[in-house]
Amino acid sequence: MSDDIKKTLSDEDSKLVEEMLENKEAEIDSIEYSDTAAEEPAAEGDEIGHAKSSTGDTGEEKDERSREELYAATEAILFSMGDAVELPHLAQAMSLSAEDMREVLVELAAAYDNEARGIQIIELEGAYQLCTKRELYDYLVKIAHVPKPKELTDVMLETLSIIAYKQPVTKLEIEKIRGVKSDHTVNKLVEYNLVCEAGRKDAPGRPILFATTEEFLRSFGIESTEELPELDTDIVEEIKHEAETEIDDSMQMKLDI
Repeated sequence: MSDDIKKTLSDEDSKLVEEMLENKEAEIDSIEYSDTAAEEPAAEGDEIGHAKSSTGDTGEEKDERSREELYAATEAILFSMGDAVELPHLAQAMSLSAEDMREVLVELAAAYDNEARGIQIIELEGAYQLCTKRELYDYLVKIAHVPKPKELTDVMLETLSIIAYKQPVTKLEIEKIRGVKSDHTVNKLVEYNLVCEAGRKDAPGRPILFATTEEFLRSFGIESTEELPELDTDIVEEIKHEAETEIDDSMQMKLDI
């Protein structure tokens, strides 16, 4: 404040004016500081902190779907696909990890088993399928068109056993074990969808390899070929004996002709 102004004012008035000017300067400094802070960009830490508050401490979005919704979606997928669906494909469709997807399938399968339900979930070598229960077959045949039941002869069962335990295997390898030609038998098993071609062997002529199918597992009520019982040596000898008998009968027929 200038000396001239101080002279015209009393000491008390002079002090009051000085206090007012000081307060005004403090307000101006406060306004300038706030404007500067508004122009500066937000710190990186502030942005990250804001993101964490929206996504959680782990940075992962929380799955808010109920268990019932997961069951319903899984059921819908399996019903729509019809055939067995591999676990990774199911997990991808459901946006779940393989472990979480397997847990949902196990819980859903248990619900079908424990309740009076006509359907069930079966596992076929890491794939899952929704199907009807065996004990309700008699009801289904009355309304559905049922194909002629597959009749497996002893020869077909023997050949199927060899393929199941030795797969992948060629016709020549099957014939070496049985001692007779097996073209017709193998073709019939392929027709019944119990056996399928599984590539070619890296050998002269590149013969076709044969292996069992999902239908084989389904028909015999097992989840994988690892559940097949250990092959008894007595059974092997019995197969060889029956093959030799078949050869003798065939030779006798040719002689009679």
